[in-house]
Amino acid sequence: MIDELLQYQEADGKLRAIEQEIASTEERKKYMTARKFLEKAPEKLEALDARASEFKIMFERLEKKYAEIADTIKDYENLDEMIDEQGGEIAFYKKNAAAISENLKNLKAEINKLVAQIEKTSAEYAAAKKQTIAMQRQYKEYKEKYAAVKEARAAEISAAEEELAKLAKEVPAETLTKYKAKRKEKVFPVVVEVTGNRCPQCGMELSIAEISKLTDGNFIECDSCRRILFKRK
Repeated sequence: MIDELLQYQEADGKLRAIEQEIASTEERKKYMTARKFLEKAPEKLEALDARASEFKIMFERLEKKYAEIADTIKDYENLDEMIDEQGGEIAFYKKNAAAISENLKNLKAEINKLVAQIEKTSAEYAAAKKQTIAMQRQYKEYKEKYAAVKEARAAEISAAEEELAKLAKEVPAETLTKYKAKRKEKVFPVVVEVTGNRCPQCGMELSIAEISKLTDGNFIECDSCRRILFKRK
């Protein structure tokens, strides 16, 4: 059974090599870059849009408050007349006027800070929108180019898959299922022969019990790299 499994793995290695060559092409890299960007772009644009809306509400609130305080301070423009008409100490009115003026100054600074944040967010949104448009073009262009690359290797892939299907018939279903699960985990080679008392791939030292199982002709799984280990009698 081990020879059949190793033959299957050898054929699988050929298919894997083709897949890796396709994956390393510039066409696929640019296609995947654009696709990943576009998957996240709506969320980013929505977040920027929501932030802009919040800033707008804050700005309107601060602007209204600024106008109210500005109207209030106008009452203190003719301070001498207020003293003559209403009486009272001028120090009291001056203190109130100074406090209101300080509030107005602080509020203006807050508004200016908010305006800067709005402008920054607006610039970020414009840049993100521009990049999204560029990535949409890249996605369309390189999707077609990547499809062409895959089509050019389609015959090789088909031949490799046919060979695998043929060899799979000689491998026990349970073993093949375990092998394919490892393959999905990006483990390769999946099946390796043990030499001595260590996994030849990761160097993990095997226990006496594990060595005994291997000697009896059984498969074991490496606790470290998860590969399927065997030992010829």
